[in-house]
Amino acid sequence: MGAQETASGDHVRVRWLAPQQMGASAETLGFYFEVDPGWHVYWRNAGDSGAAPRFDISGNGDVGKILWPYPERLPIEHLTNLGYAGNVAYLFDVTARMETLELAVNLEWLVCKVDCIPGFGSLTLSRPAGGGNSGSESRWNQDDLTLRNHFLARVPQPSGQSPWQVERLTRRGDLLRLSLRNTSGRHRDGQPSVFPLDGELLQASQPTLEIDGDRVHFTFSKVPGAPAAEATGFVVVDEGSAWQFDAIPIVAAPVVTAVLEEETQSFWLLVLAAFAGGVILNLMPCVFPVLSIKLFGLIDQGSGSRVKEGLLYSAGVLATFAILGGLLMVLRAGGAAVGWGFQLQSPSVVLGLIVLFWLMALSFSGVFEFGHRLMLVAGHSRGGSFVTGVLAVFVAAPCTGPFMGAALGAAAVMPAVYAMVIFLGLGAGLAAPFLLLCASPALLHRLPKPGPWMDRVRQLLAFPLYATVIWLLWVLGRMLGDTGWVIGTVLMLGLGFALWIGTSFSGSRRAKFAGYVMALLVLFTGFGTLSVPQRDALQGSPELLSGWQPFDAAAIAQARAENRAVFIDYTAAWCITCQVNKKLVLDTAPVQNMFHENDVLLIRADWTNQDSEITAALAELGRNSVPVYAWYAPGASTPELLPQILQERMIAALFE
Repeated sequence: MGAQETASGDHVRVRWLAPQQMGASAETLGFYFEVDPGWHVYWRNAGDSGAAPRFDISGNGDVGKILWPYPERLPIEHLTNLGYAGNVAYLFDVTARMETLELAVNLEWLVCKVDCIPGFGSLTLSRPAGGGNSGSESRWNQDDLTLRNHFLARVPQPSGQSPWQVERLTRRGDLLRLSLRNTSGRHRDGQPSVFPLDGELLQASQPTLEIDGDRVHFTFSKVPGAPAAEATGFVVVDEGSAWQFDAIPIVAAPVVTAVLEEETQSFWLLVLAAFAGGVILNLMPCVFPVLSIKLFGLIDQGSGSRVKEGLLYSAGVLATFAILGGLLMVLRAGGAAVGWGFQLQSPSVVLGLIVLFWLMALSFSGVFEFGHRLMLVAGHSRGGSFVTGVLAVFVAAPCTGPFMGAALGAAAVMPAVYAMVIFLGLGAGLAAPFLLLCASPALLHRLPKPGPWMDRVRQLLAFPLYATVIWLLWVLGRMLGDTGWVIGTVLMLGLGFALWIGTSFSGSRRAKFAGYVMALLVLFTGFGTLSVPQRDALQGSPELLSGWQPFDAAAIAQARAENRAVFIDYTAAWCITCQVNKKLVLDTAPVQNMFHENDVLLIRADWTNQDSEITAALAELGRNSVPVYAWYAPGASTPELLPQILQERMIAALFE
């Protein structure tokens, strides 16, 4: 192989940066580009125009990837290029496998000022090598070694060595916001420069810089028409050193977060939204049974204590919201992906509610005299008012009413203090109507006087509780399959029999004891048989086979890449609003026909059980509760979120 160690083109001369003799271990060599003043060559991401040089290397050595020294921004007219104004060395690692290292390379480059000139060349290299002599070292010309080391110092190092660490990379419309935090513990002069690795995703122009204490935020603009990406990388440069961050996950910036950044006043709008959502929760069917219980207590109470009852009820609501909010914050800090209603993703909690509502319904129907104690717990005593508030929050979890979605989505990503304020705002809204009823004599006067009719009403209100039990049995069945029904109904049968034993033998302590023992055995056995099947086991349900597909991120991405419309129904069996929308709108023949005629991919993301993939998808939409309806029009880069209460005309409007 004849040695041709230089090449040249217009405004460029290229030569090797290589030692006179190779050592036994890996060595870093390079191609040194000497560029005329005023002209430049390019980095791996060339920016708005230009092209990175190409290296086709062959030979008898083990050759590594090209090592790109960090670039600089080169404004040309209204464009920004990324490259090198002046000389530069493109480096690579090589290990000689034989006594003589033989390399050949075909080069292509583009050198630009305002106009650009392509260049081509071939170089060969022949150097004696250390071979198997482990003690041999490379022998360099000192000037070349200095040049090599100068540019080697500009090659980005692994991100773990950087004093700047990525906190998050968020997407908001056509903008990507990269947040870095200084973890060095010392003040650093100036701010780092950041260069995107993917020129097809982000524009090369200088990003907008914001400084927040030891954090800096860079906002980049997407290349128009660039497809959505799940991750991307950057090179961060600071004080002459550089680090490379690869495949940083991109998460959607919740709209509410963006609003908060623009004006603090919007935070209080979120709190108001949470309050309004809490008020509306009182109208949801999942809350009604508990409010019906409390209604007895309110009617039968003397007026003097009603305000205290209302305050105790409100305290129970607020305390429970505070505990749930605190638990969410703790789980979030631990990296868990959870959302509103997460407690109902536990079969044990659902089964516990079945037991509770079953006993309450039997008591309301007069089957056994748990009623006095129940009323003490749920209605008459002050401690019972507090417990009623707790219960109201717990059973309200399956419902997400208007205004709640955005507020809860914001709470999922906001600092803990702000998130807690939103949770308490929601609780205040839930408690407000009842507290108002207790405090307002005018409203109280409109209530009917206590009398025998209350027994009839109590018996009537047992039926919503029976309905709630049926609904919870269905939820348990969705979680566990057919065994869920069996476990729930057998548990109810066993409890009924235990109650019959305990109450049928008047005055018998042995009978009561036997009833208690049997009830405990039934509960222990019922809860001990719970287990959650894998998601795949539930994907053959009839509704998923009727046109709706289970959640599949790859299928969604493929459909969108093919410019096919996608409609995603984020739902859960315990979400009553979801089920109402499903029966009244989504699964009706007219709506299904509209989807079919427009070739829409229908995705039903079932969040009945905990699913980290679906939770992450909700988080990208800025939500942590269901229902959520995401509509991707053909070719759209971002989804349109539909209201939580659906109507057929809203679906029809998607195709107009």
